[in-house]
Amino acid sequence: MTISMSSATLPTVQQMLGNLSHLLDKAQAHADAKKFDPVALTQFRLAPDMLPFTRQIQIACDGAKNGVARLSGVDAPKFDDTETTLAELKERIQNTLAYLASVPADKIDGTEDKDITFPVGREATRTMTGEAYLKHWMLPNFFFHVTMAYAILRHNGVELGKADYLAGKRA
Repeated sequence: MTISMSSATLPTVQQMLGNLSHLLDKAQAHADAKKFDPVALTQFRLAPDMLPFTRQIQIACDGAKNGVARLSGVDAPKFDDTETTLAELKERIQNTLAYLASVPADKIDGTEDKDITFPVGREATRTMTGEAYLKHWMLPNFFFHVTMAYAILRHNGVELGKADYLAGKRA
């Protein structure tokens, strides 16, 4: 049996976005328990030239919705990147999940050989087949930003483990 493009895309990013929302819940609980303003987490970065936590969440959401839009041809919503709180970041994740739930699987299936042209940086583009785009760009980029968000929270003392990353609330 072969794997479909939709089954490799939608459930994967939906689960990880749910897990990311779970990480935000744990970050809020940590801030509440330690009695600090969780906004301190939103602007944290692991290195001076790294994007802050908020951008990691925004880019993960954008990677999921824009990747699915490119594959499916179903327009993705535009988000303003104005989130400053954990609650606002959770809402962005929920809005992304709502969009993903609206995309029919049959719009993604069969896109293995479809040419996908996407921005790379501010001025360049790249073109790949749908399958290559999914395997070698969309999913790796998405997982990178989810992982960076996890690492920032771990670094700041939020009690997270591998099960939180992989299974979210089921952990």
